[in-house]
Amino acid sequence: MNRKELDELKQQIPLRDYLEAHDWRPVRRLTRDRWMGLCPLHDDHQPSFLIDPRKNLFYCYGCGRGGDVIRFAEIYHQVRFPQAIALLHQWRGLEPLLHEAASFYRRQLHRHAEAVAYLQHRGLRAPELIEHMRIGYAPGGCLRGWLTHLGYPLPALRQAGLVSATGYDTYRHRIVFPLDGNLYGRTLSPAAPPHRFLPGTKGGLYLWEQVRQCPEVILVEGLFDYAVLWQAGFHNVTCAMGNHLNAQQFRQLCDGRARTVYVTFDADINGSGQQAAQWLAGRLREQGVNACRISLPEGHDPNSFFAQSGDARQFQCLLEEARL
Repeated sequence: MNRKELDELKQQIPLRDYLEAHDWRPVRRLTRDRWMGLCPLHDDHQPSFLIDPRKNLFYCYGCGRGGDVIRFAEIYHQVRFPQAIALLHQWRGLEPLLHEAASFYRRQLHRHAEAVAYLQHRGLRAPELIEHMRIGYAPGGCLRGWLTHLGYPLPALRQAGLVSATGYDTYRHRIVFPLDGNLYGRTLSPAAPPHRFLPGTKGGLYLWEQVRQCPEVILVEGLFDYAVLWQAGFHNVTCAMGNHLNAQQFRQLCDGRARTVYVTFDADINGSGQQAAQWLAGRLREQGVNACRISLPEGHDPNSFFAQSGDARQFQCLLEEARL
C-alpha cells in the first residue's frame, strides 16, 4: 500500500471506534477531544492511556507505546505491519457482510427440521434462547446466491471465507452462531469436522458486554455449554470457545473489576479440561482475580450435564461447592 492508501484506511477507521470494539472504555475526559482510560496493551490499574480522536492517535504513559490505529493493531494483536493492515481491512468491511450472512442463516433455521431436531437433542429448546444467541442454520448451496443478489461481489465472499475457492458455500449442514467479527459453525454430519470458524480471530469472550459488570461470571468452553446455562437462568455466563484463552479474552477477565470467575471447563476423561481449568485459575489469581473451578461429573461438559437430566438447582450446588 502507498502512503495515500494508508491515510485513507486510517480515516475510514476512527481509532476510538476500533478501541471500543476491543473493549476499551474512556475513564475521564481531559479536554473536549482527548480522553484517558486503562491501557489495553499492558496490565494497567490507573488510567494511563491517552487518545486523541481528532488526530486519531494514542499514547500510553505507562508502557510508553503510542501511534495510530495501525500501530495499535500491530501491538494489540501481536502481528506485523502487513497482518495488521489485513486485520483492519477485514474489520472495516466484514461486519455488514457477516450481518447479512447471519440474518440469512437465522431465516433458514426453522425451515429445516433436521436443524431444529439437532438443537432439541442438545437441549436447546427455549425460543428466547434462540433469539438471544441469534442461532441460525446453514443448509449449504444457497448463501452465495442470496449475497450476490444483494450486490456483494464473489471475491468479497471468498475473502470473508463464506464461499470456497471453487464457489461453493463454506458452511453446509451446520448450526451457525454469530460472533464478534466471525461465525462459528457446528456440523450436523458425523463425517465433517465438528467445529468451523471463518478466517480471522475468534475474538473476545462471547457477549462479554452483557456480563462484564457482573460480580460473578461463569466461564465455559463451548457455545452449547453457554446455551444450556443461559437457558437455565444463569445469565452471568460467557464462553471462550475453547479452553485456551487468547490475549484479548484474558485481558477482559483481568480488567480491574472485582469479580469471581467460575471456570467451568469440560471434565474430560483424559483430564485435559481439568488441567486447563487449573492452569487458567492460577493465572487469574496471579492477576488478583478470584477464580474457582467447577467440578462436573467425569466425562461431562455443561451441555451434557443439563441435556442428561441435570438442572439449575444441581448446578447451583456445584457453584456453592466451588466457593468452599
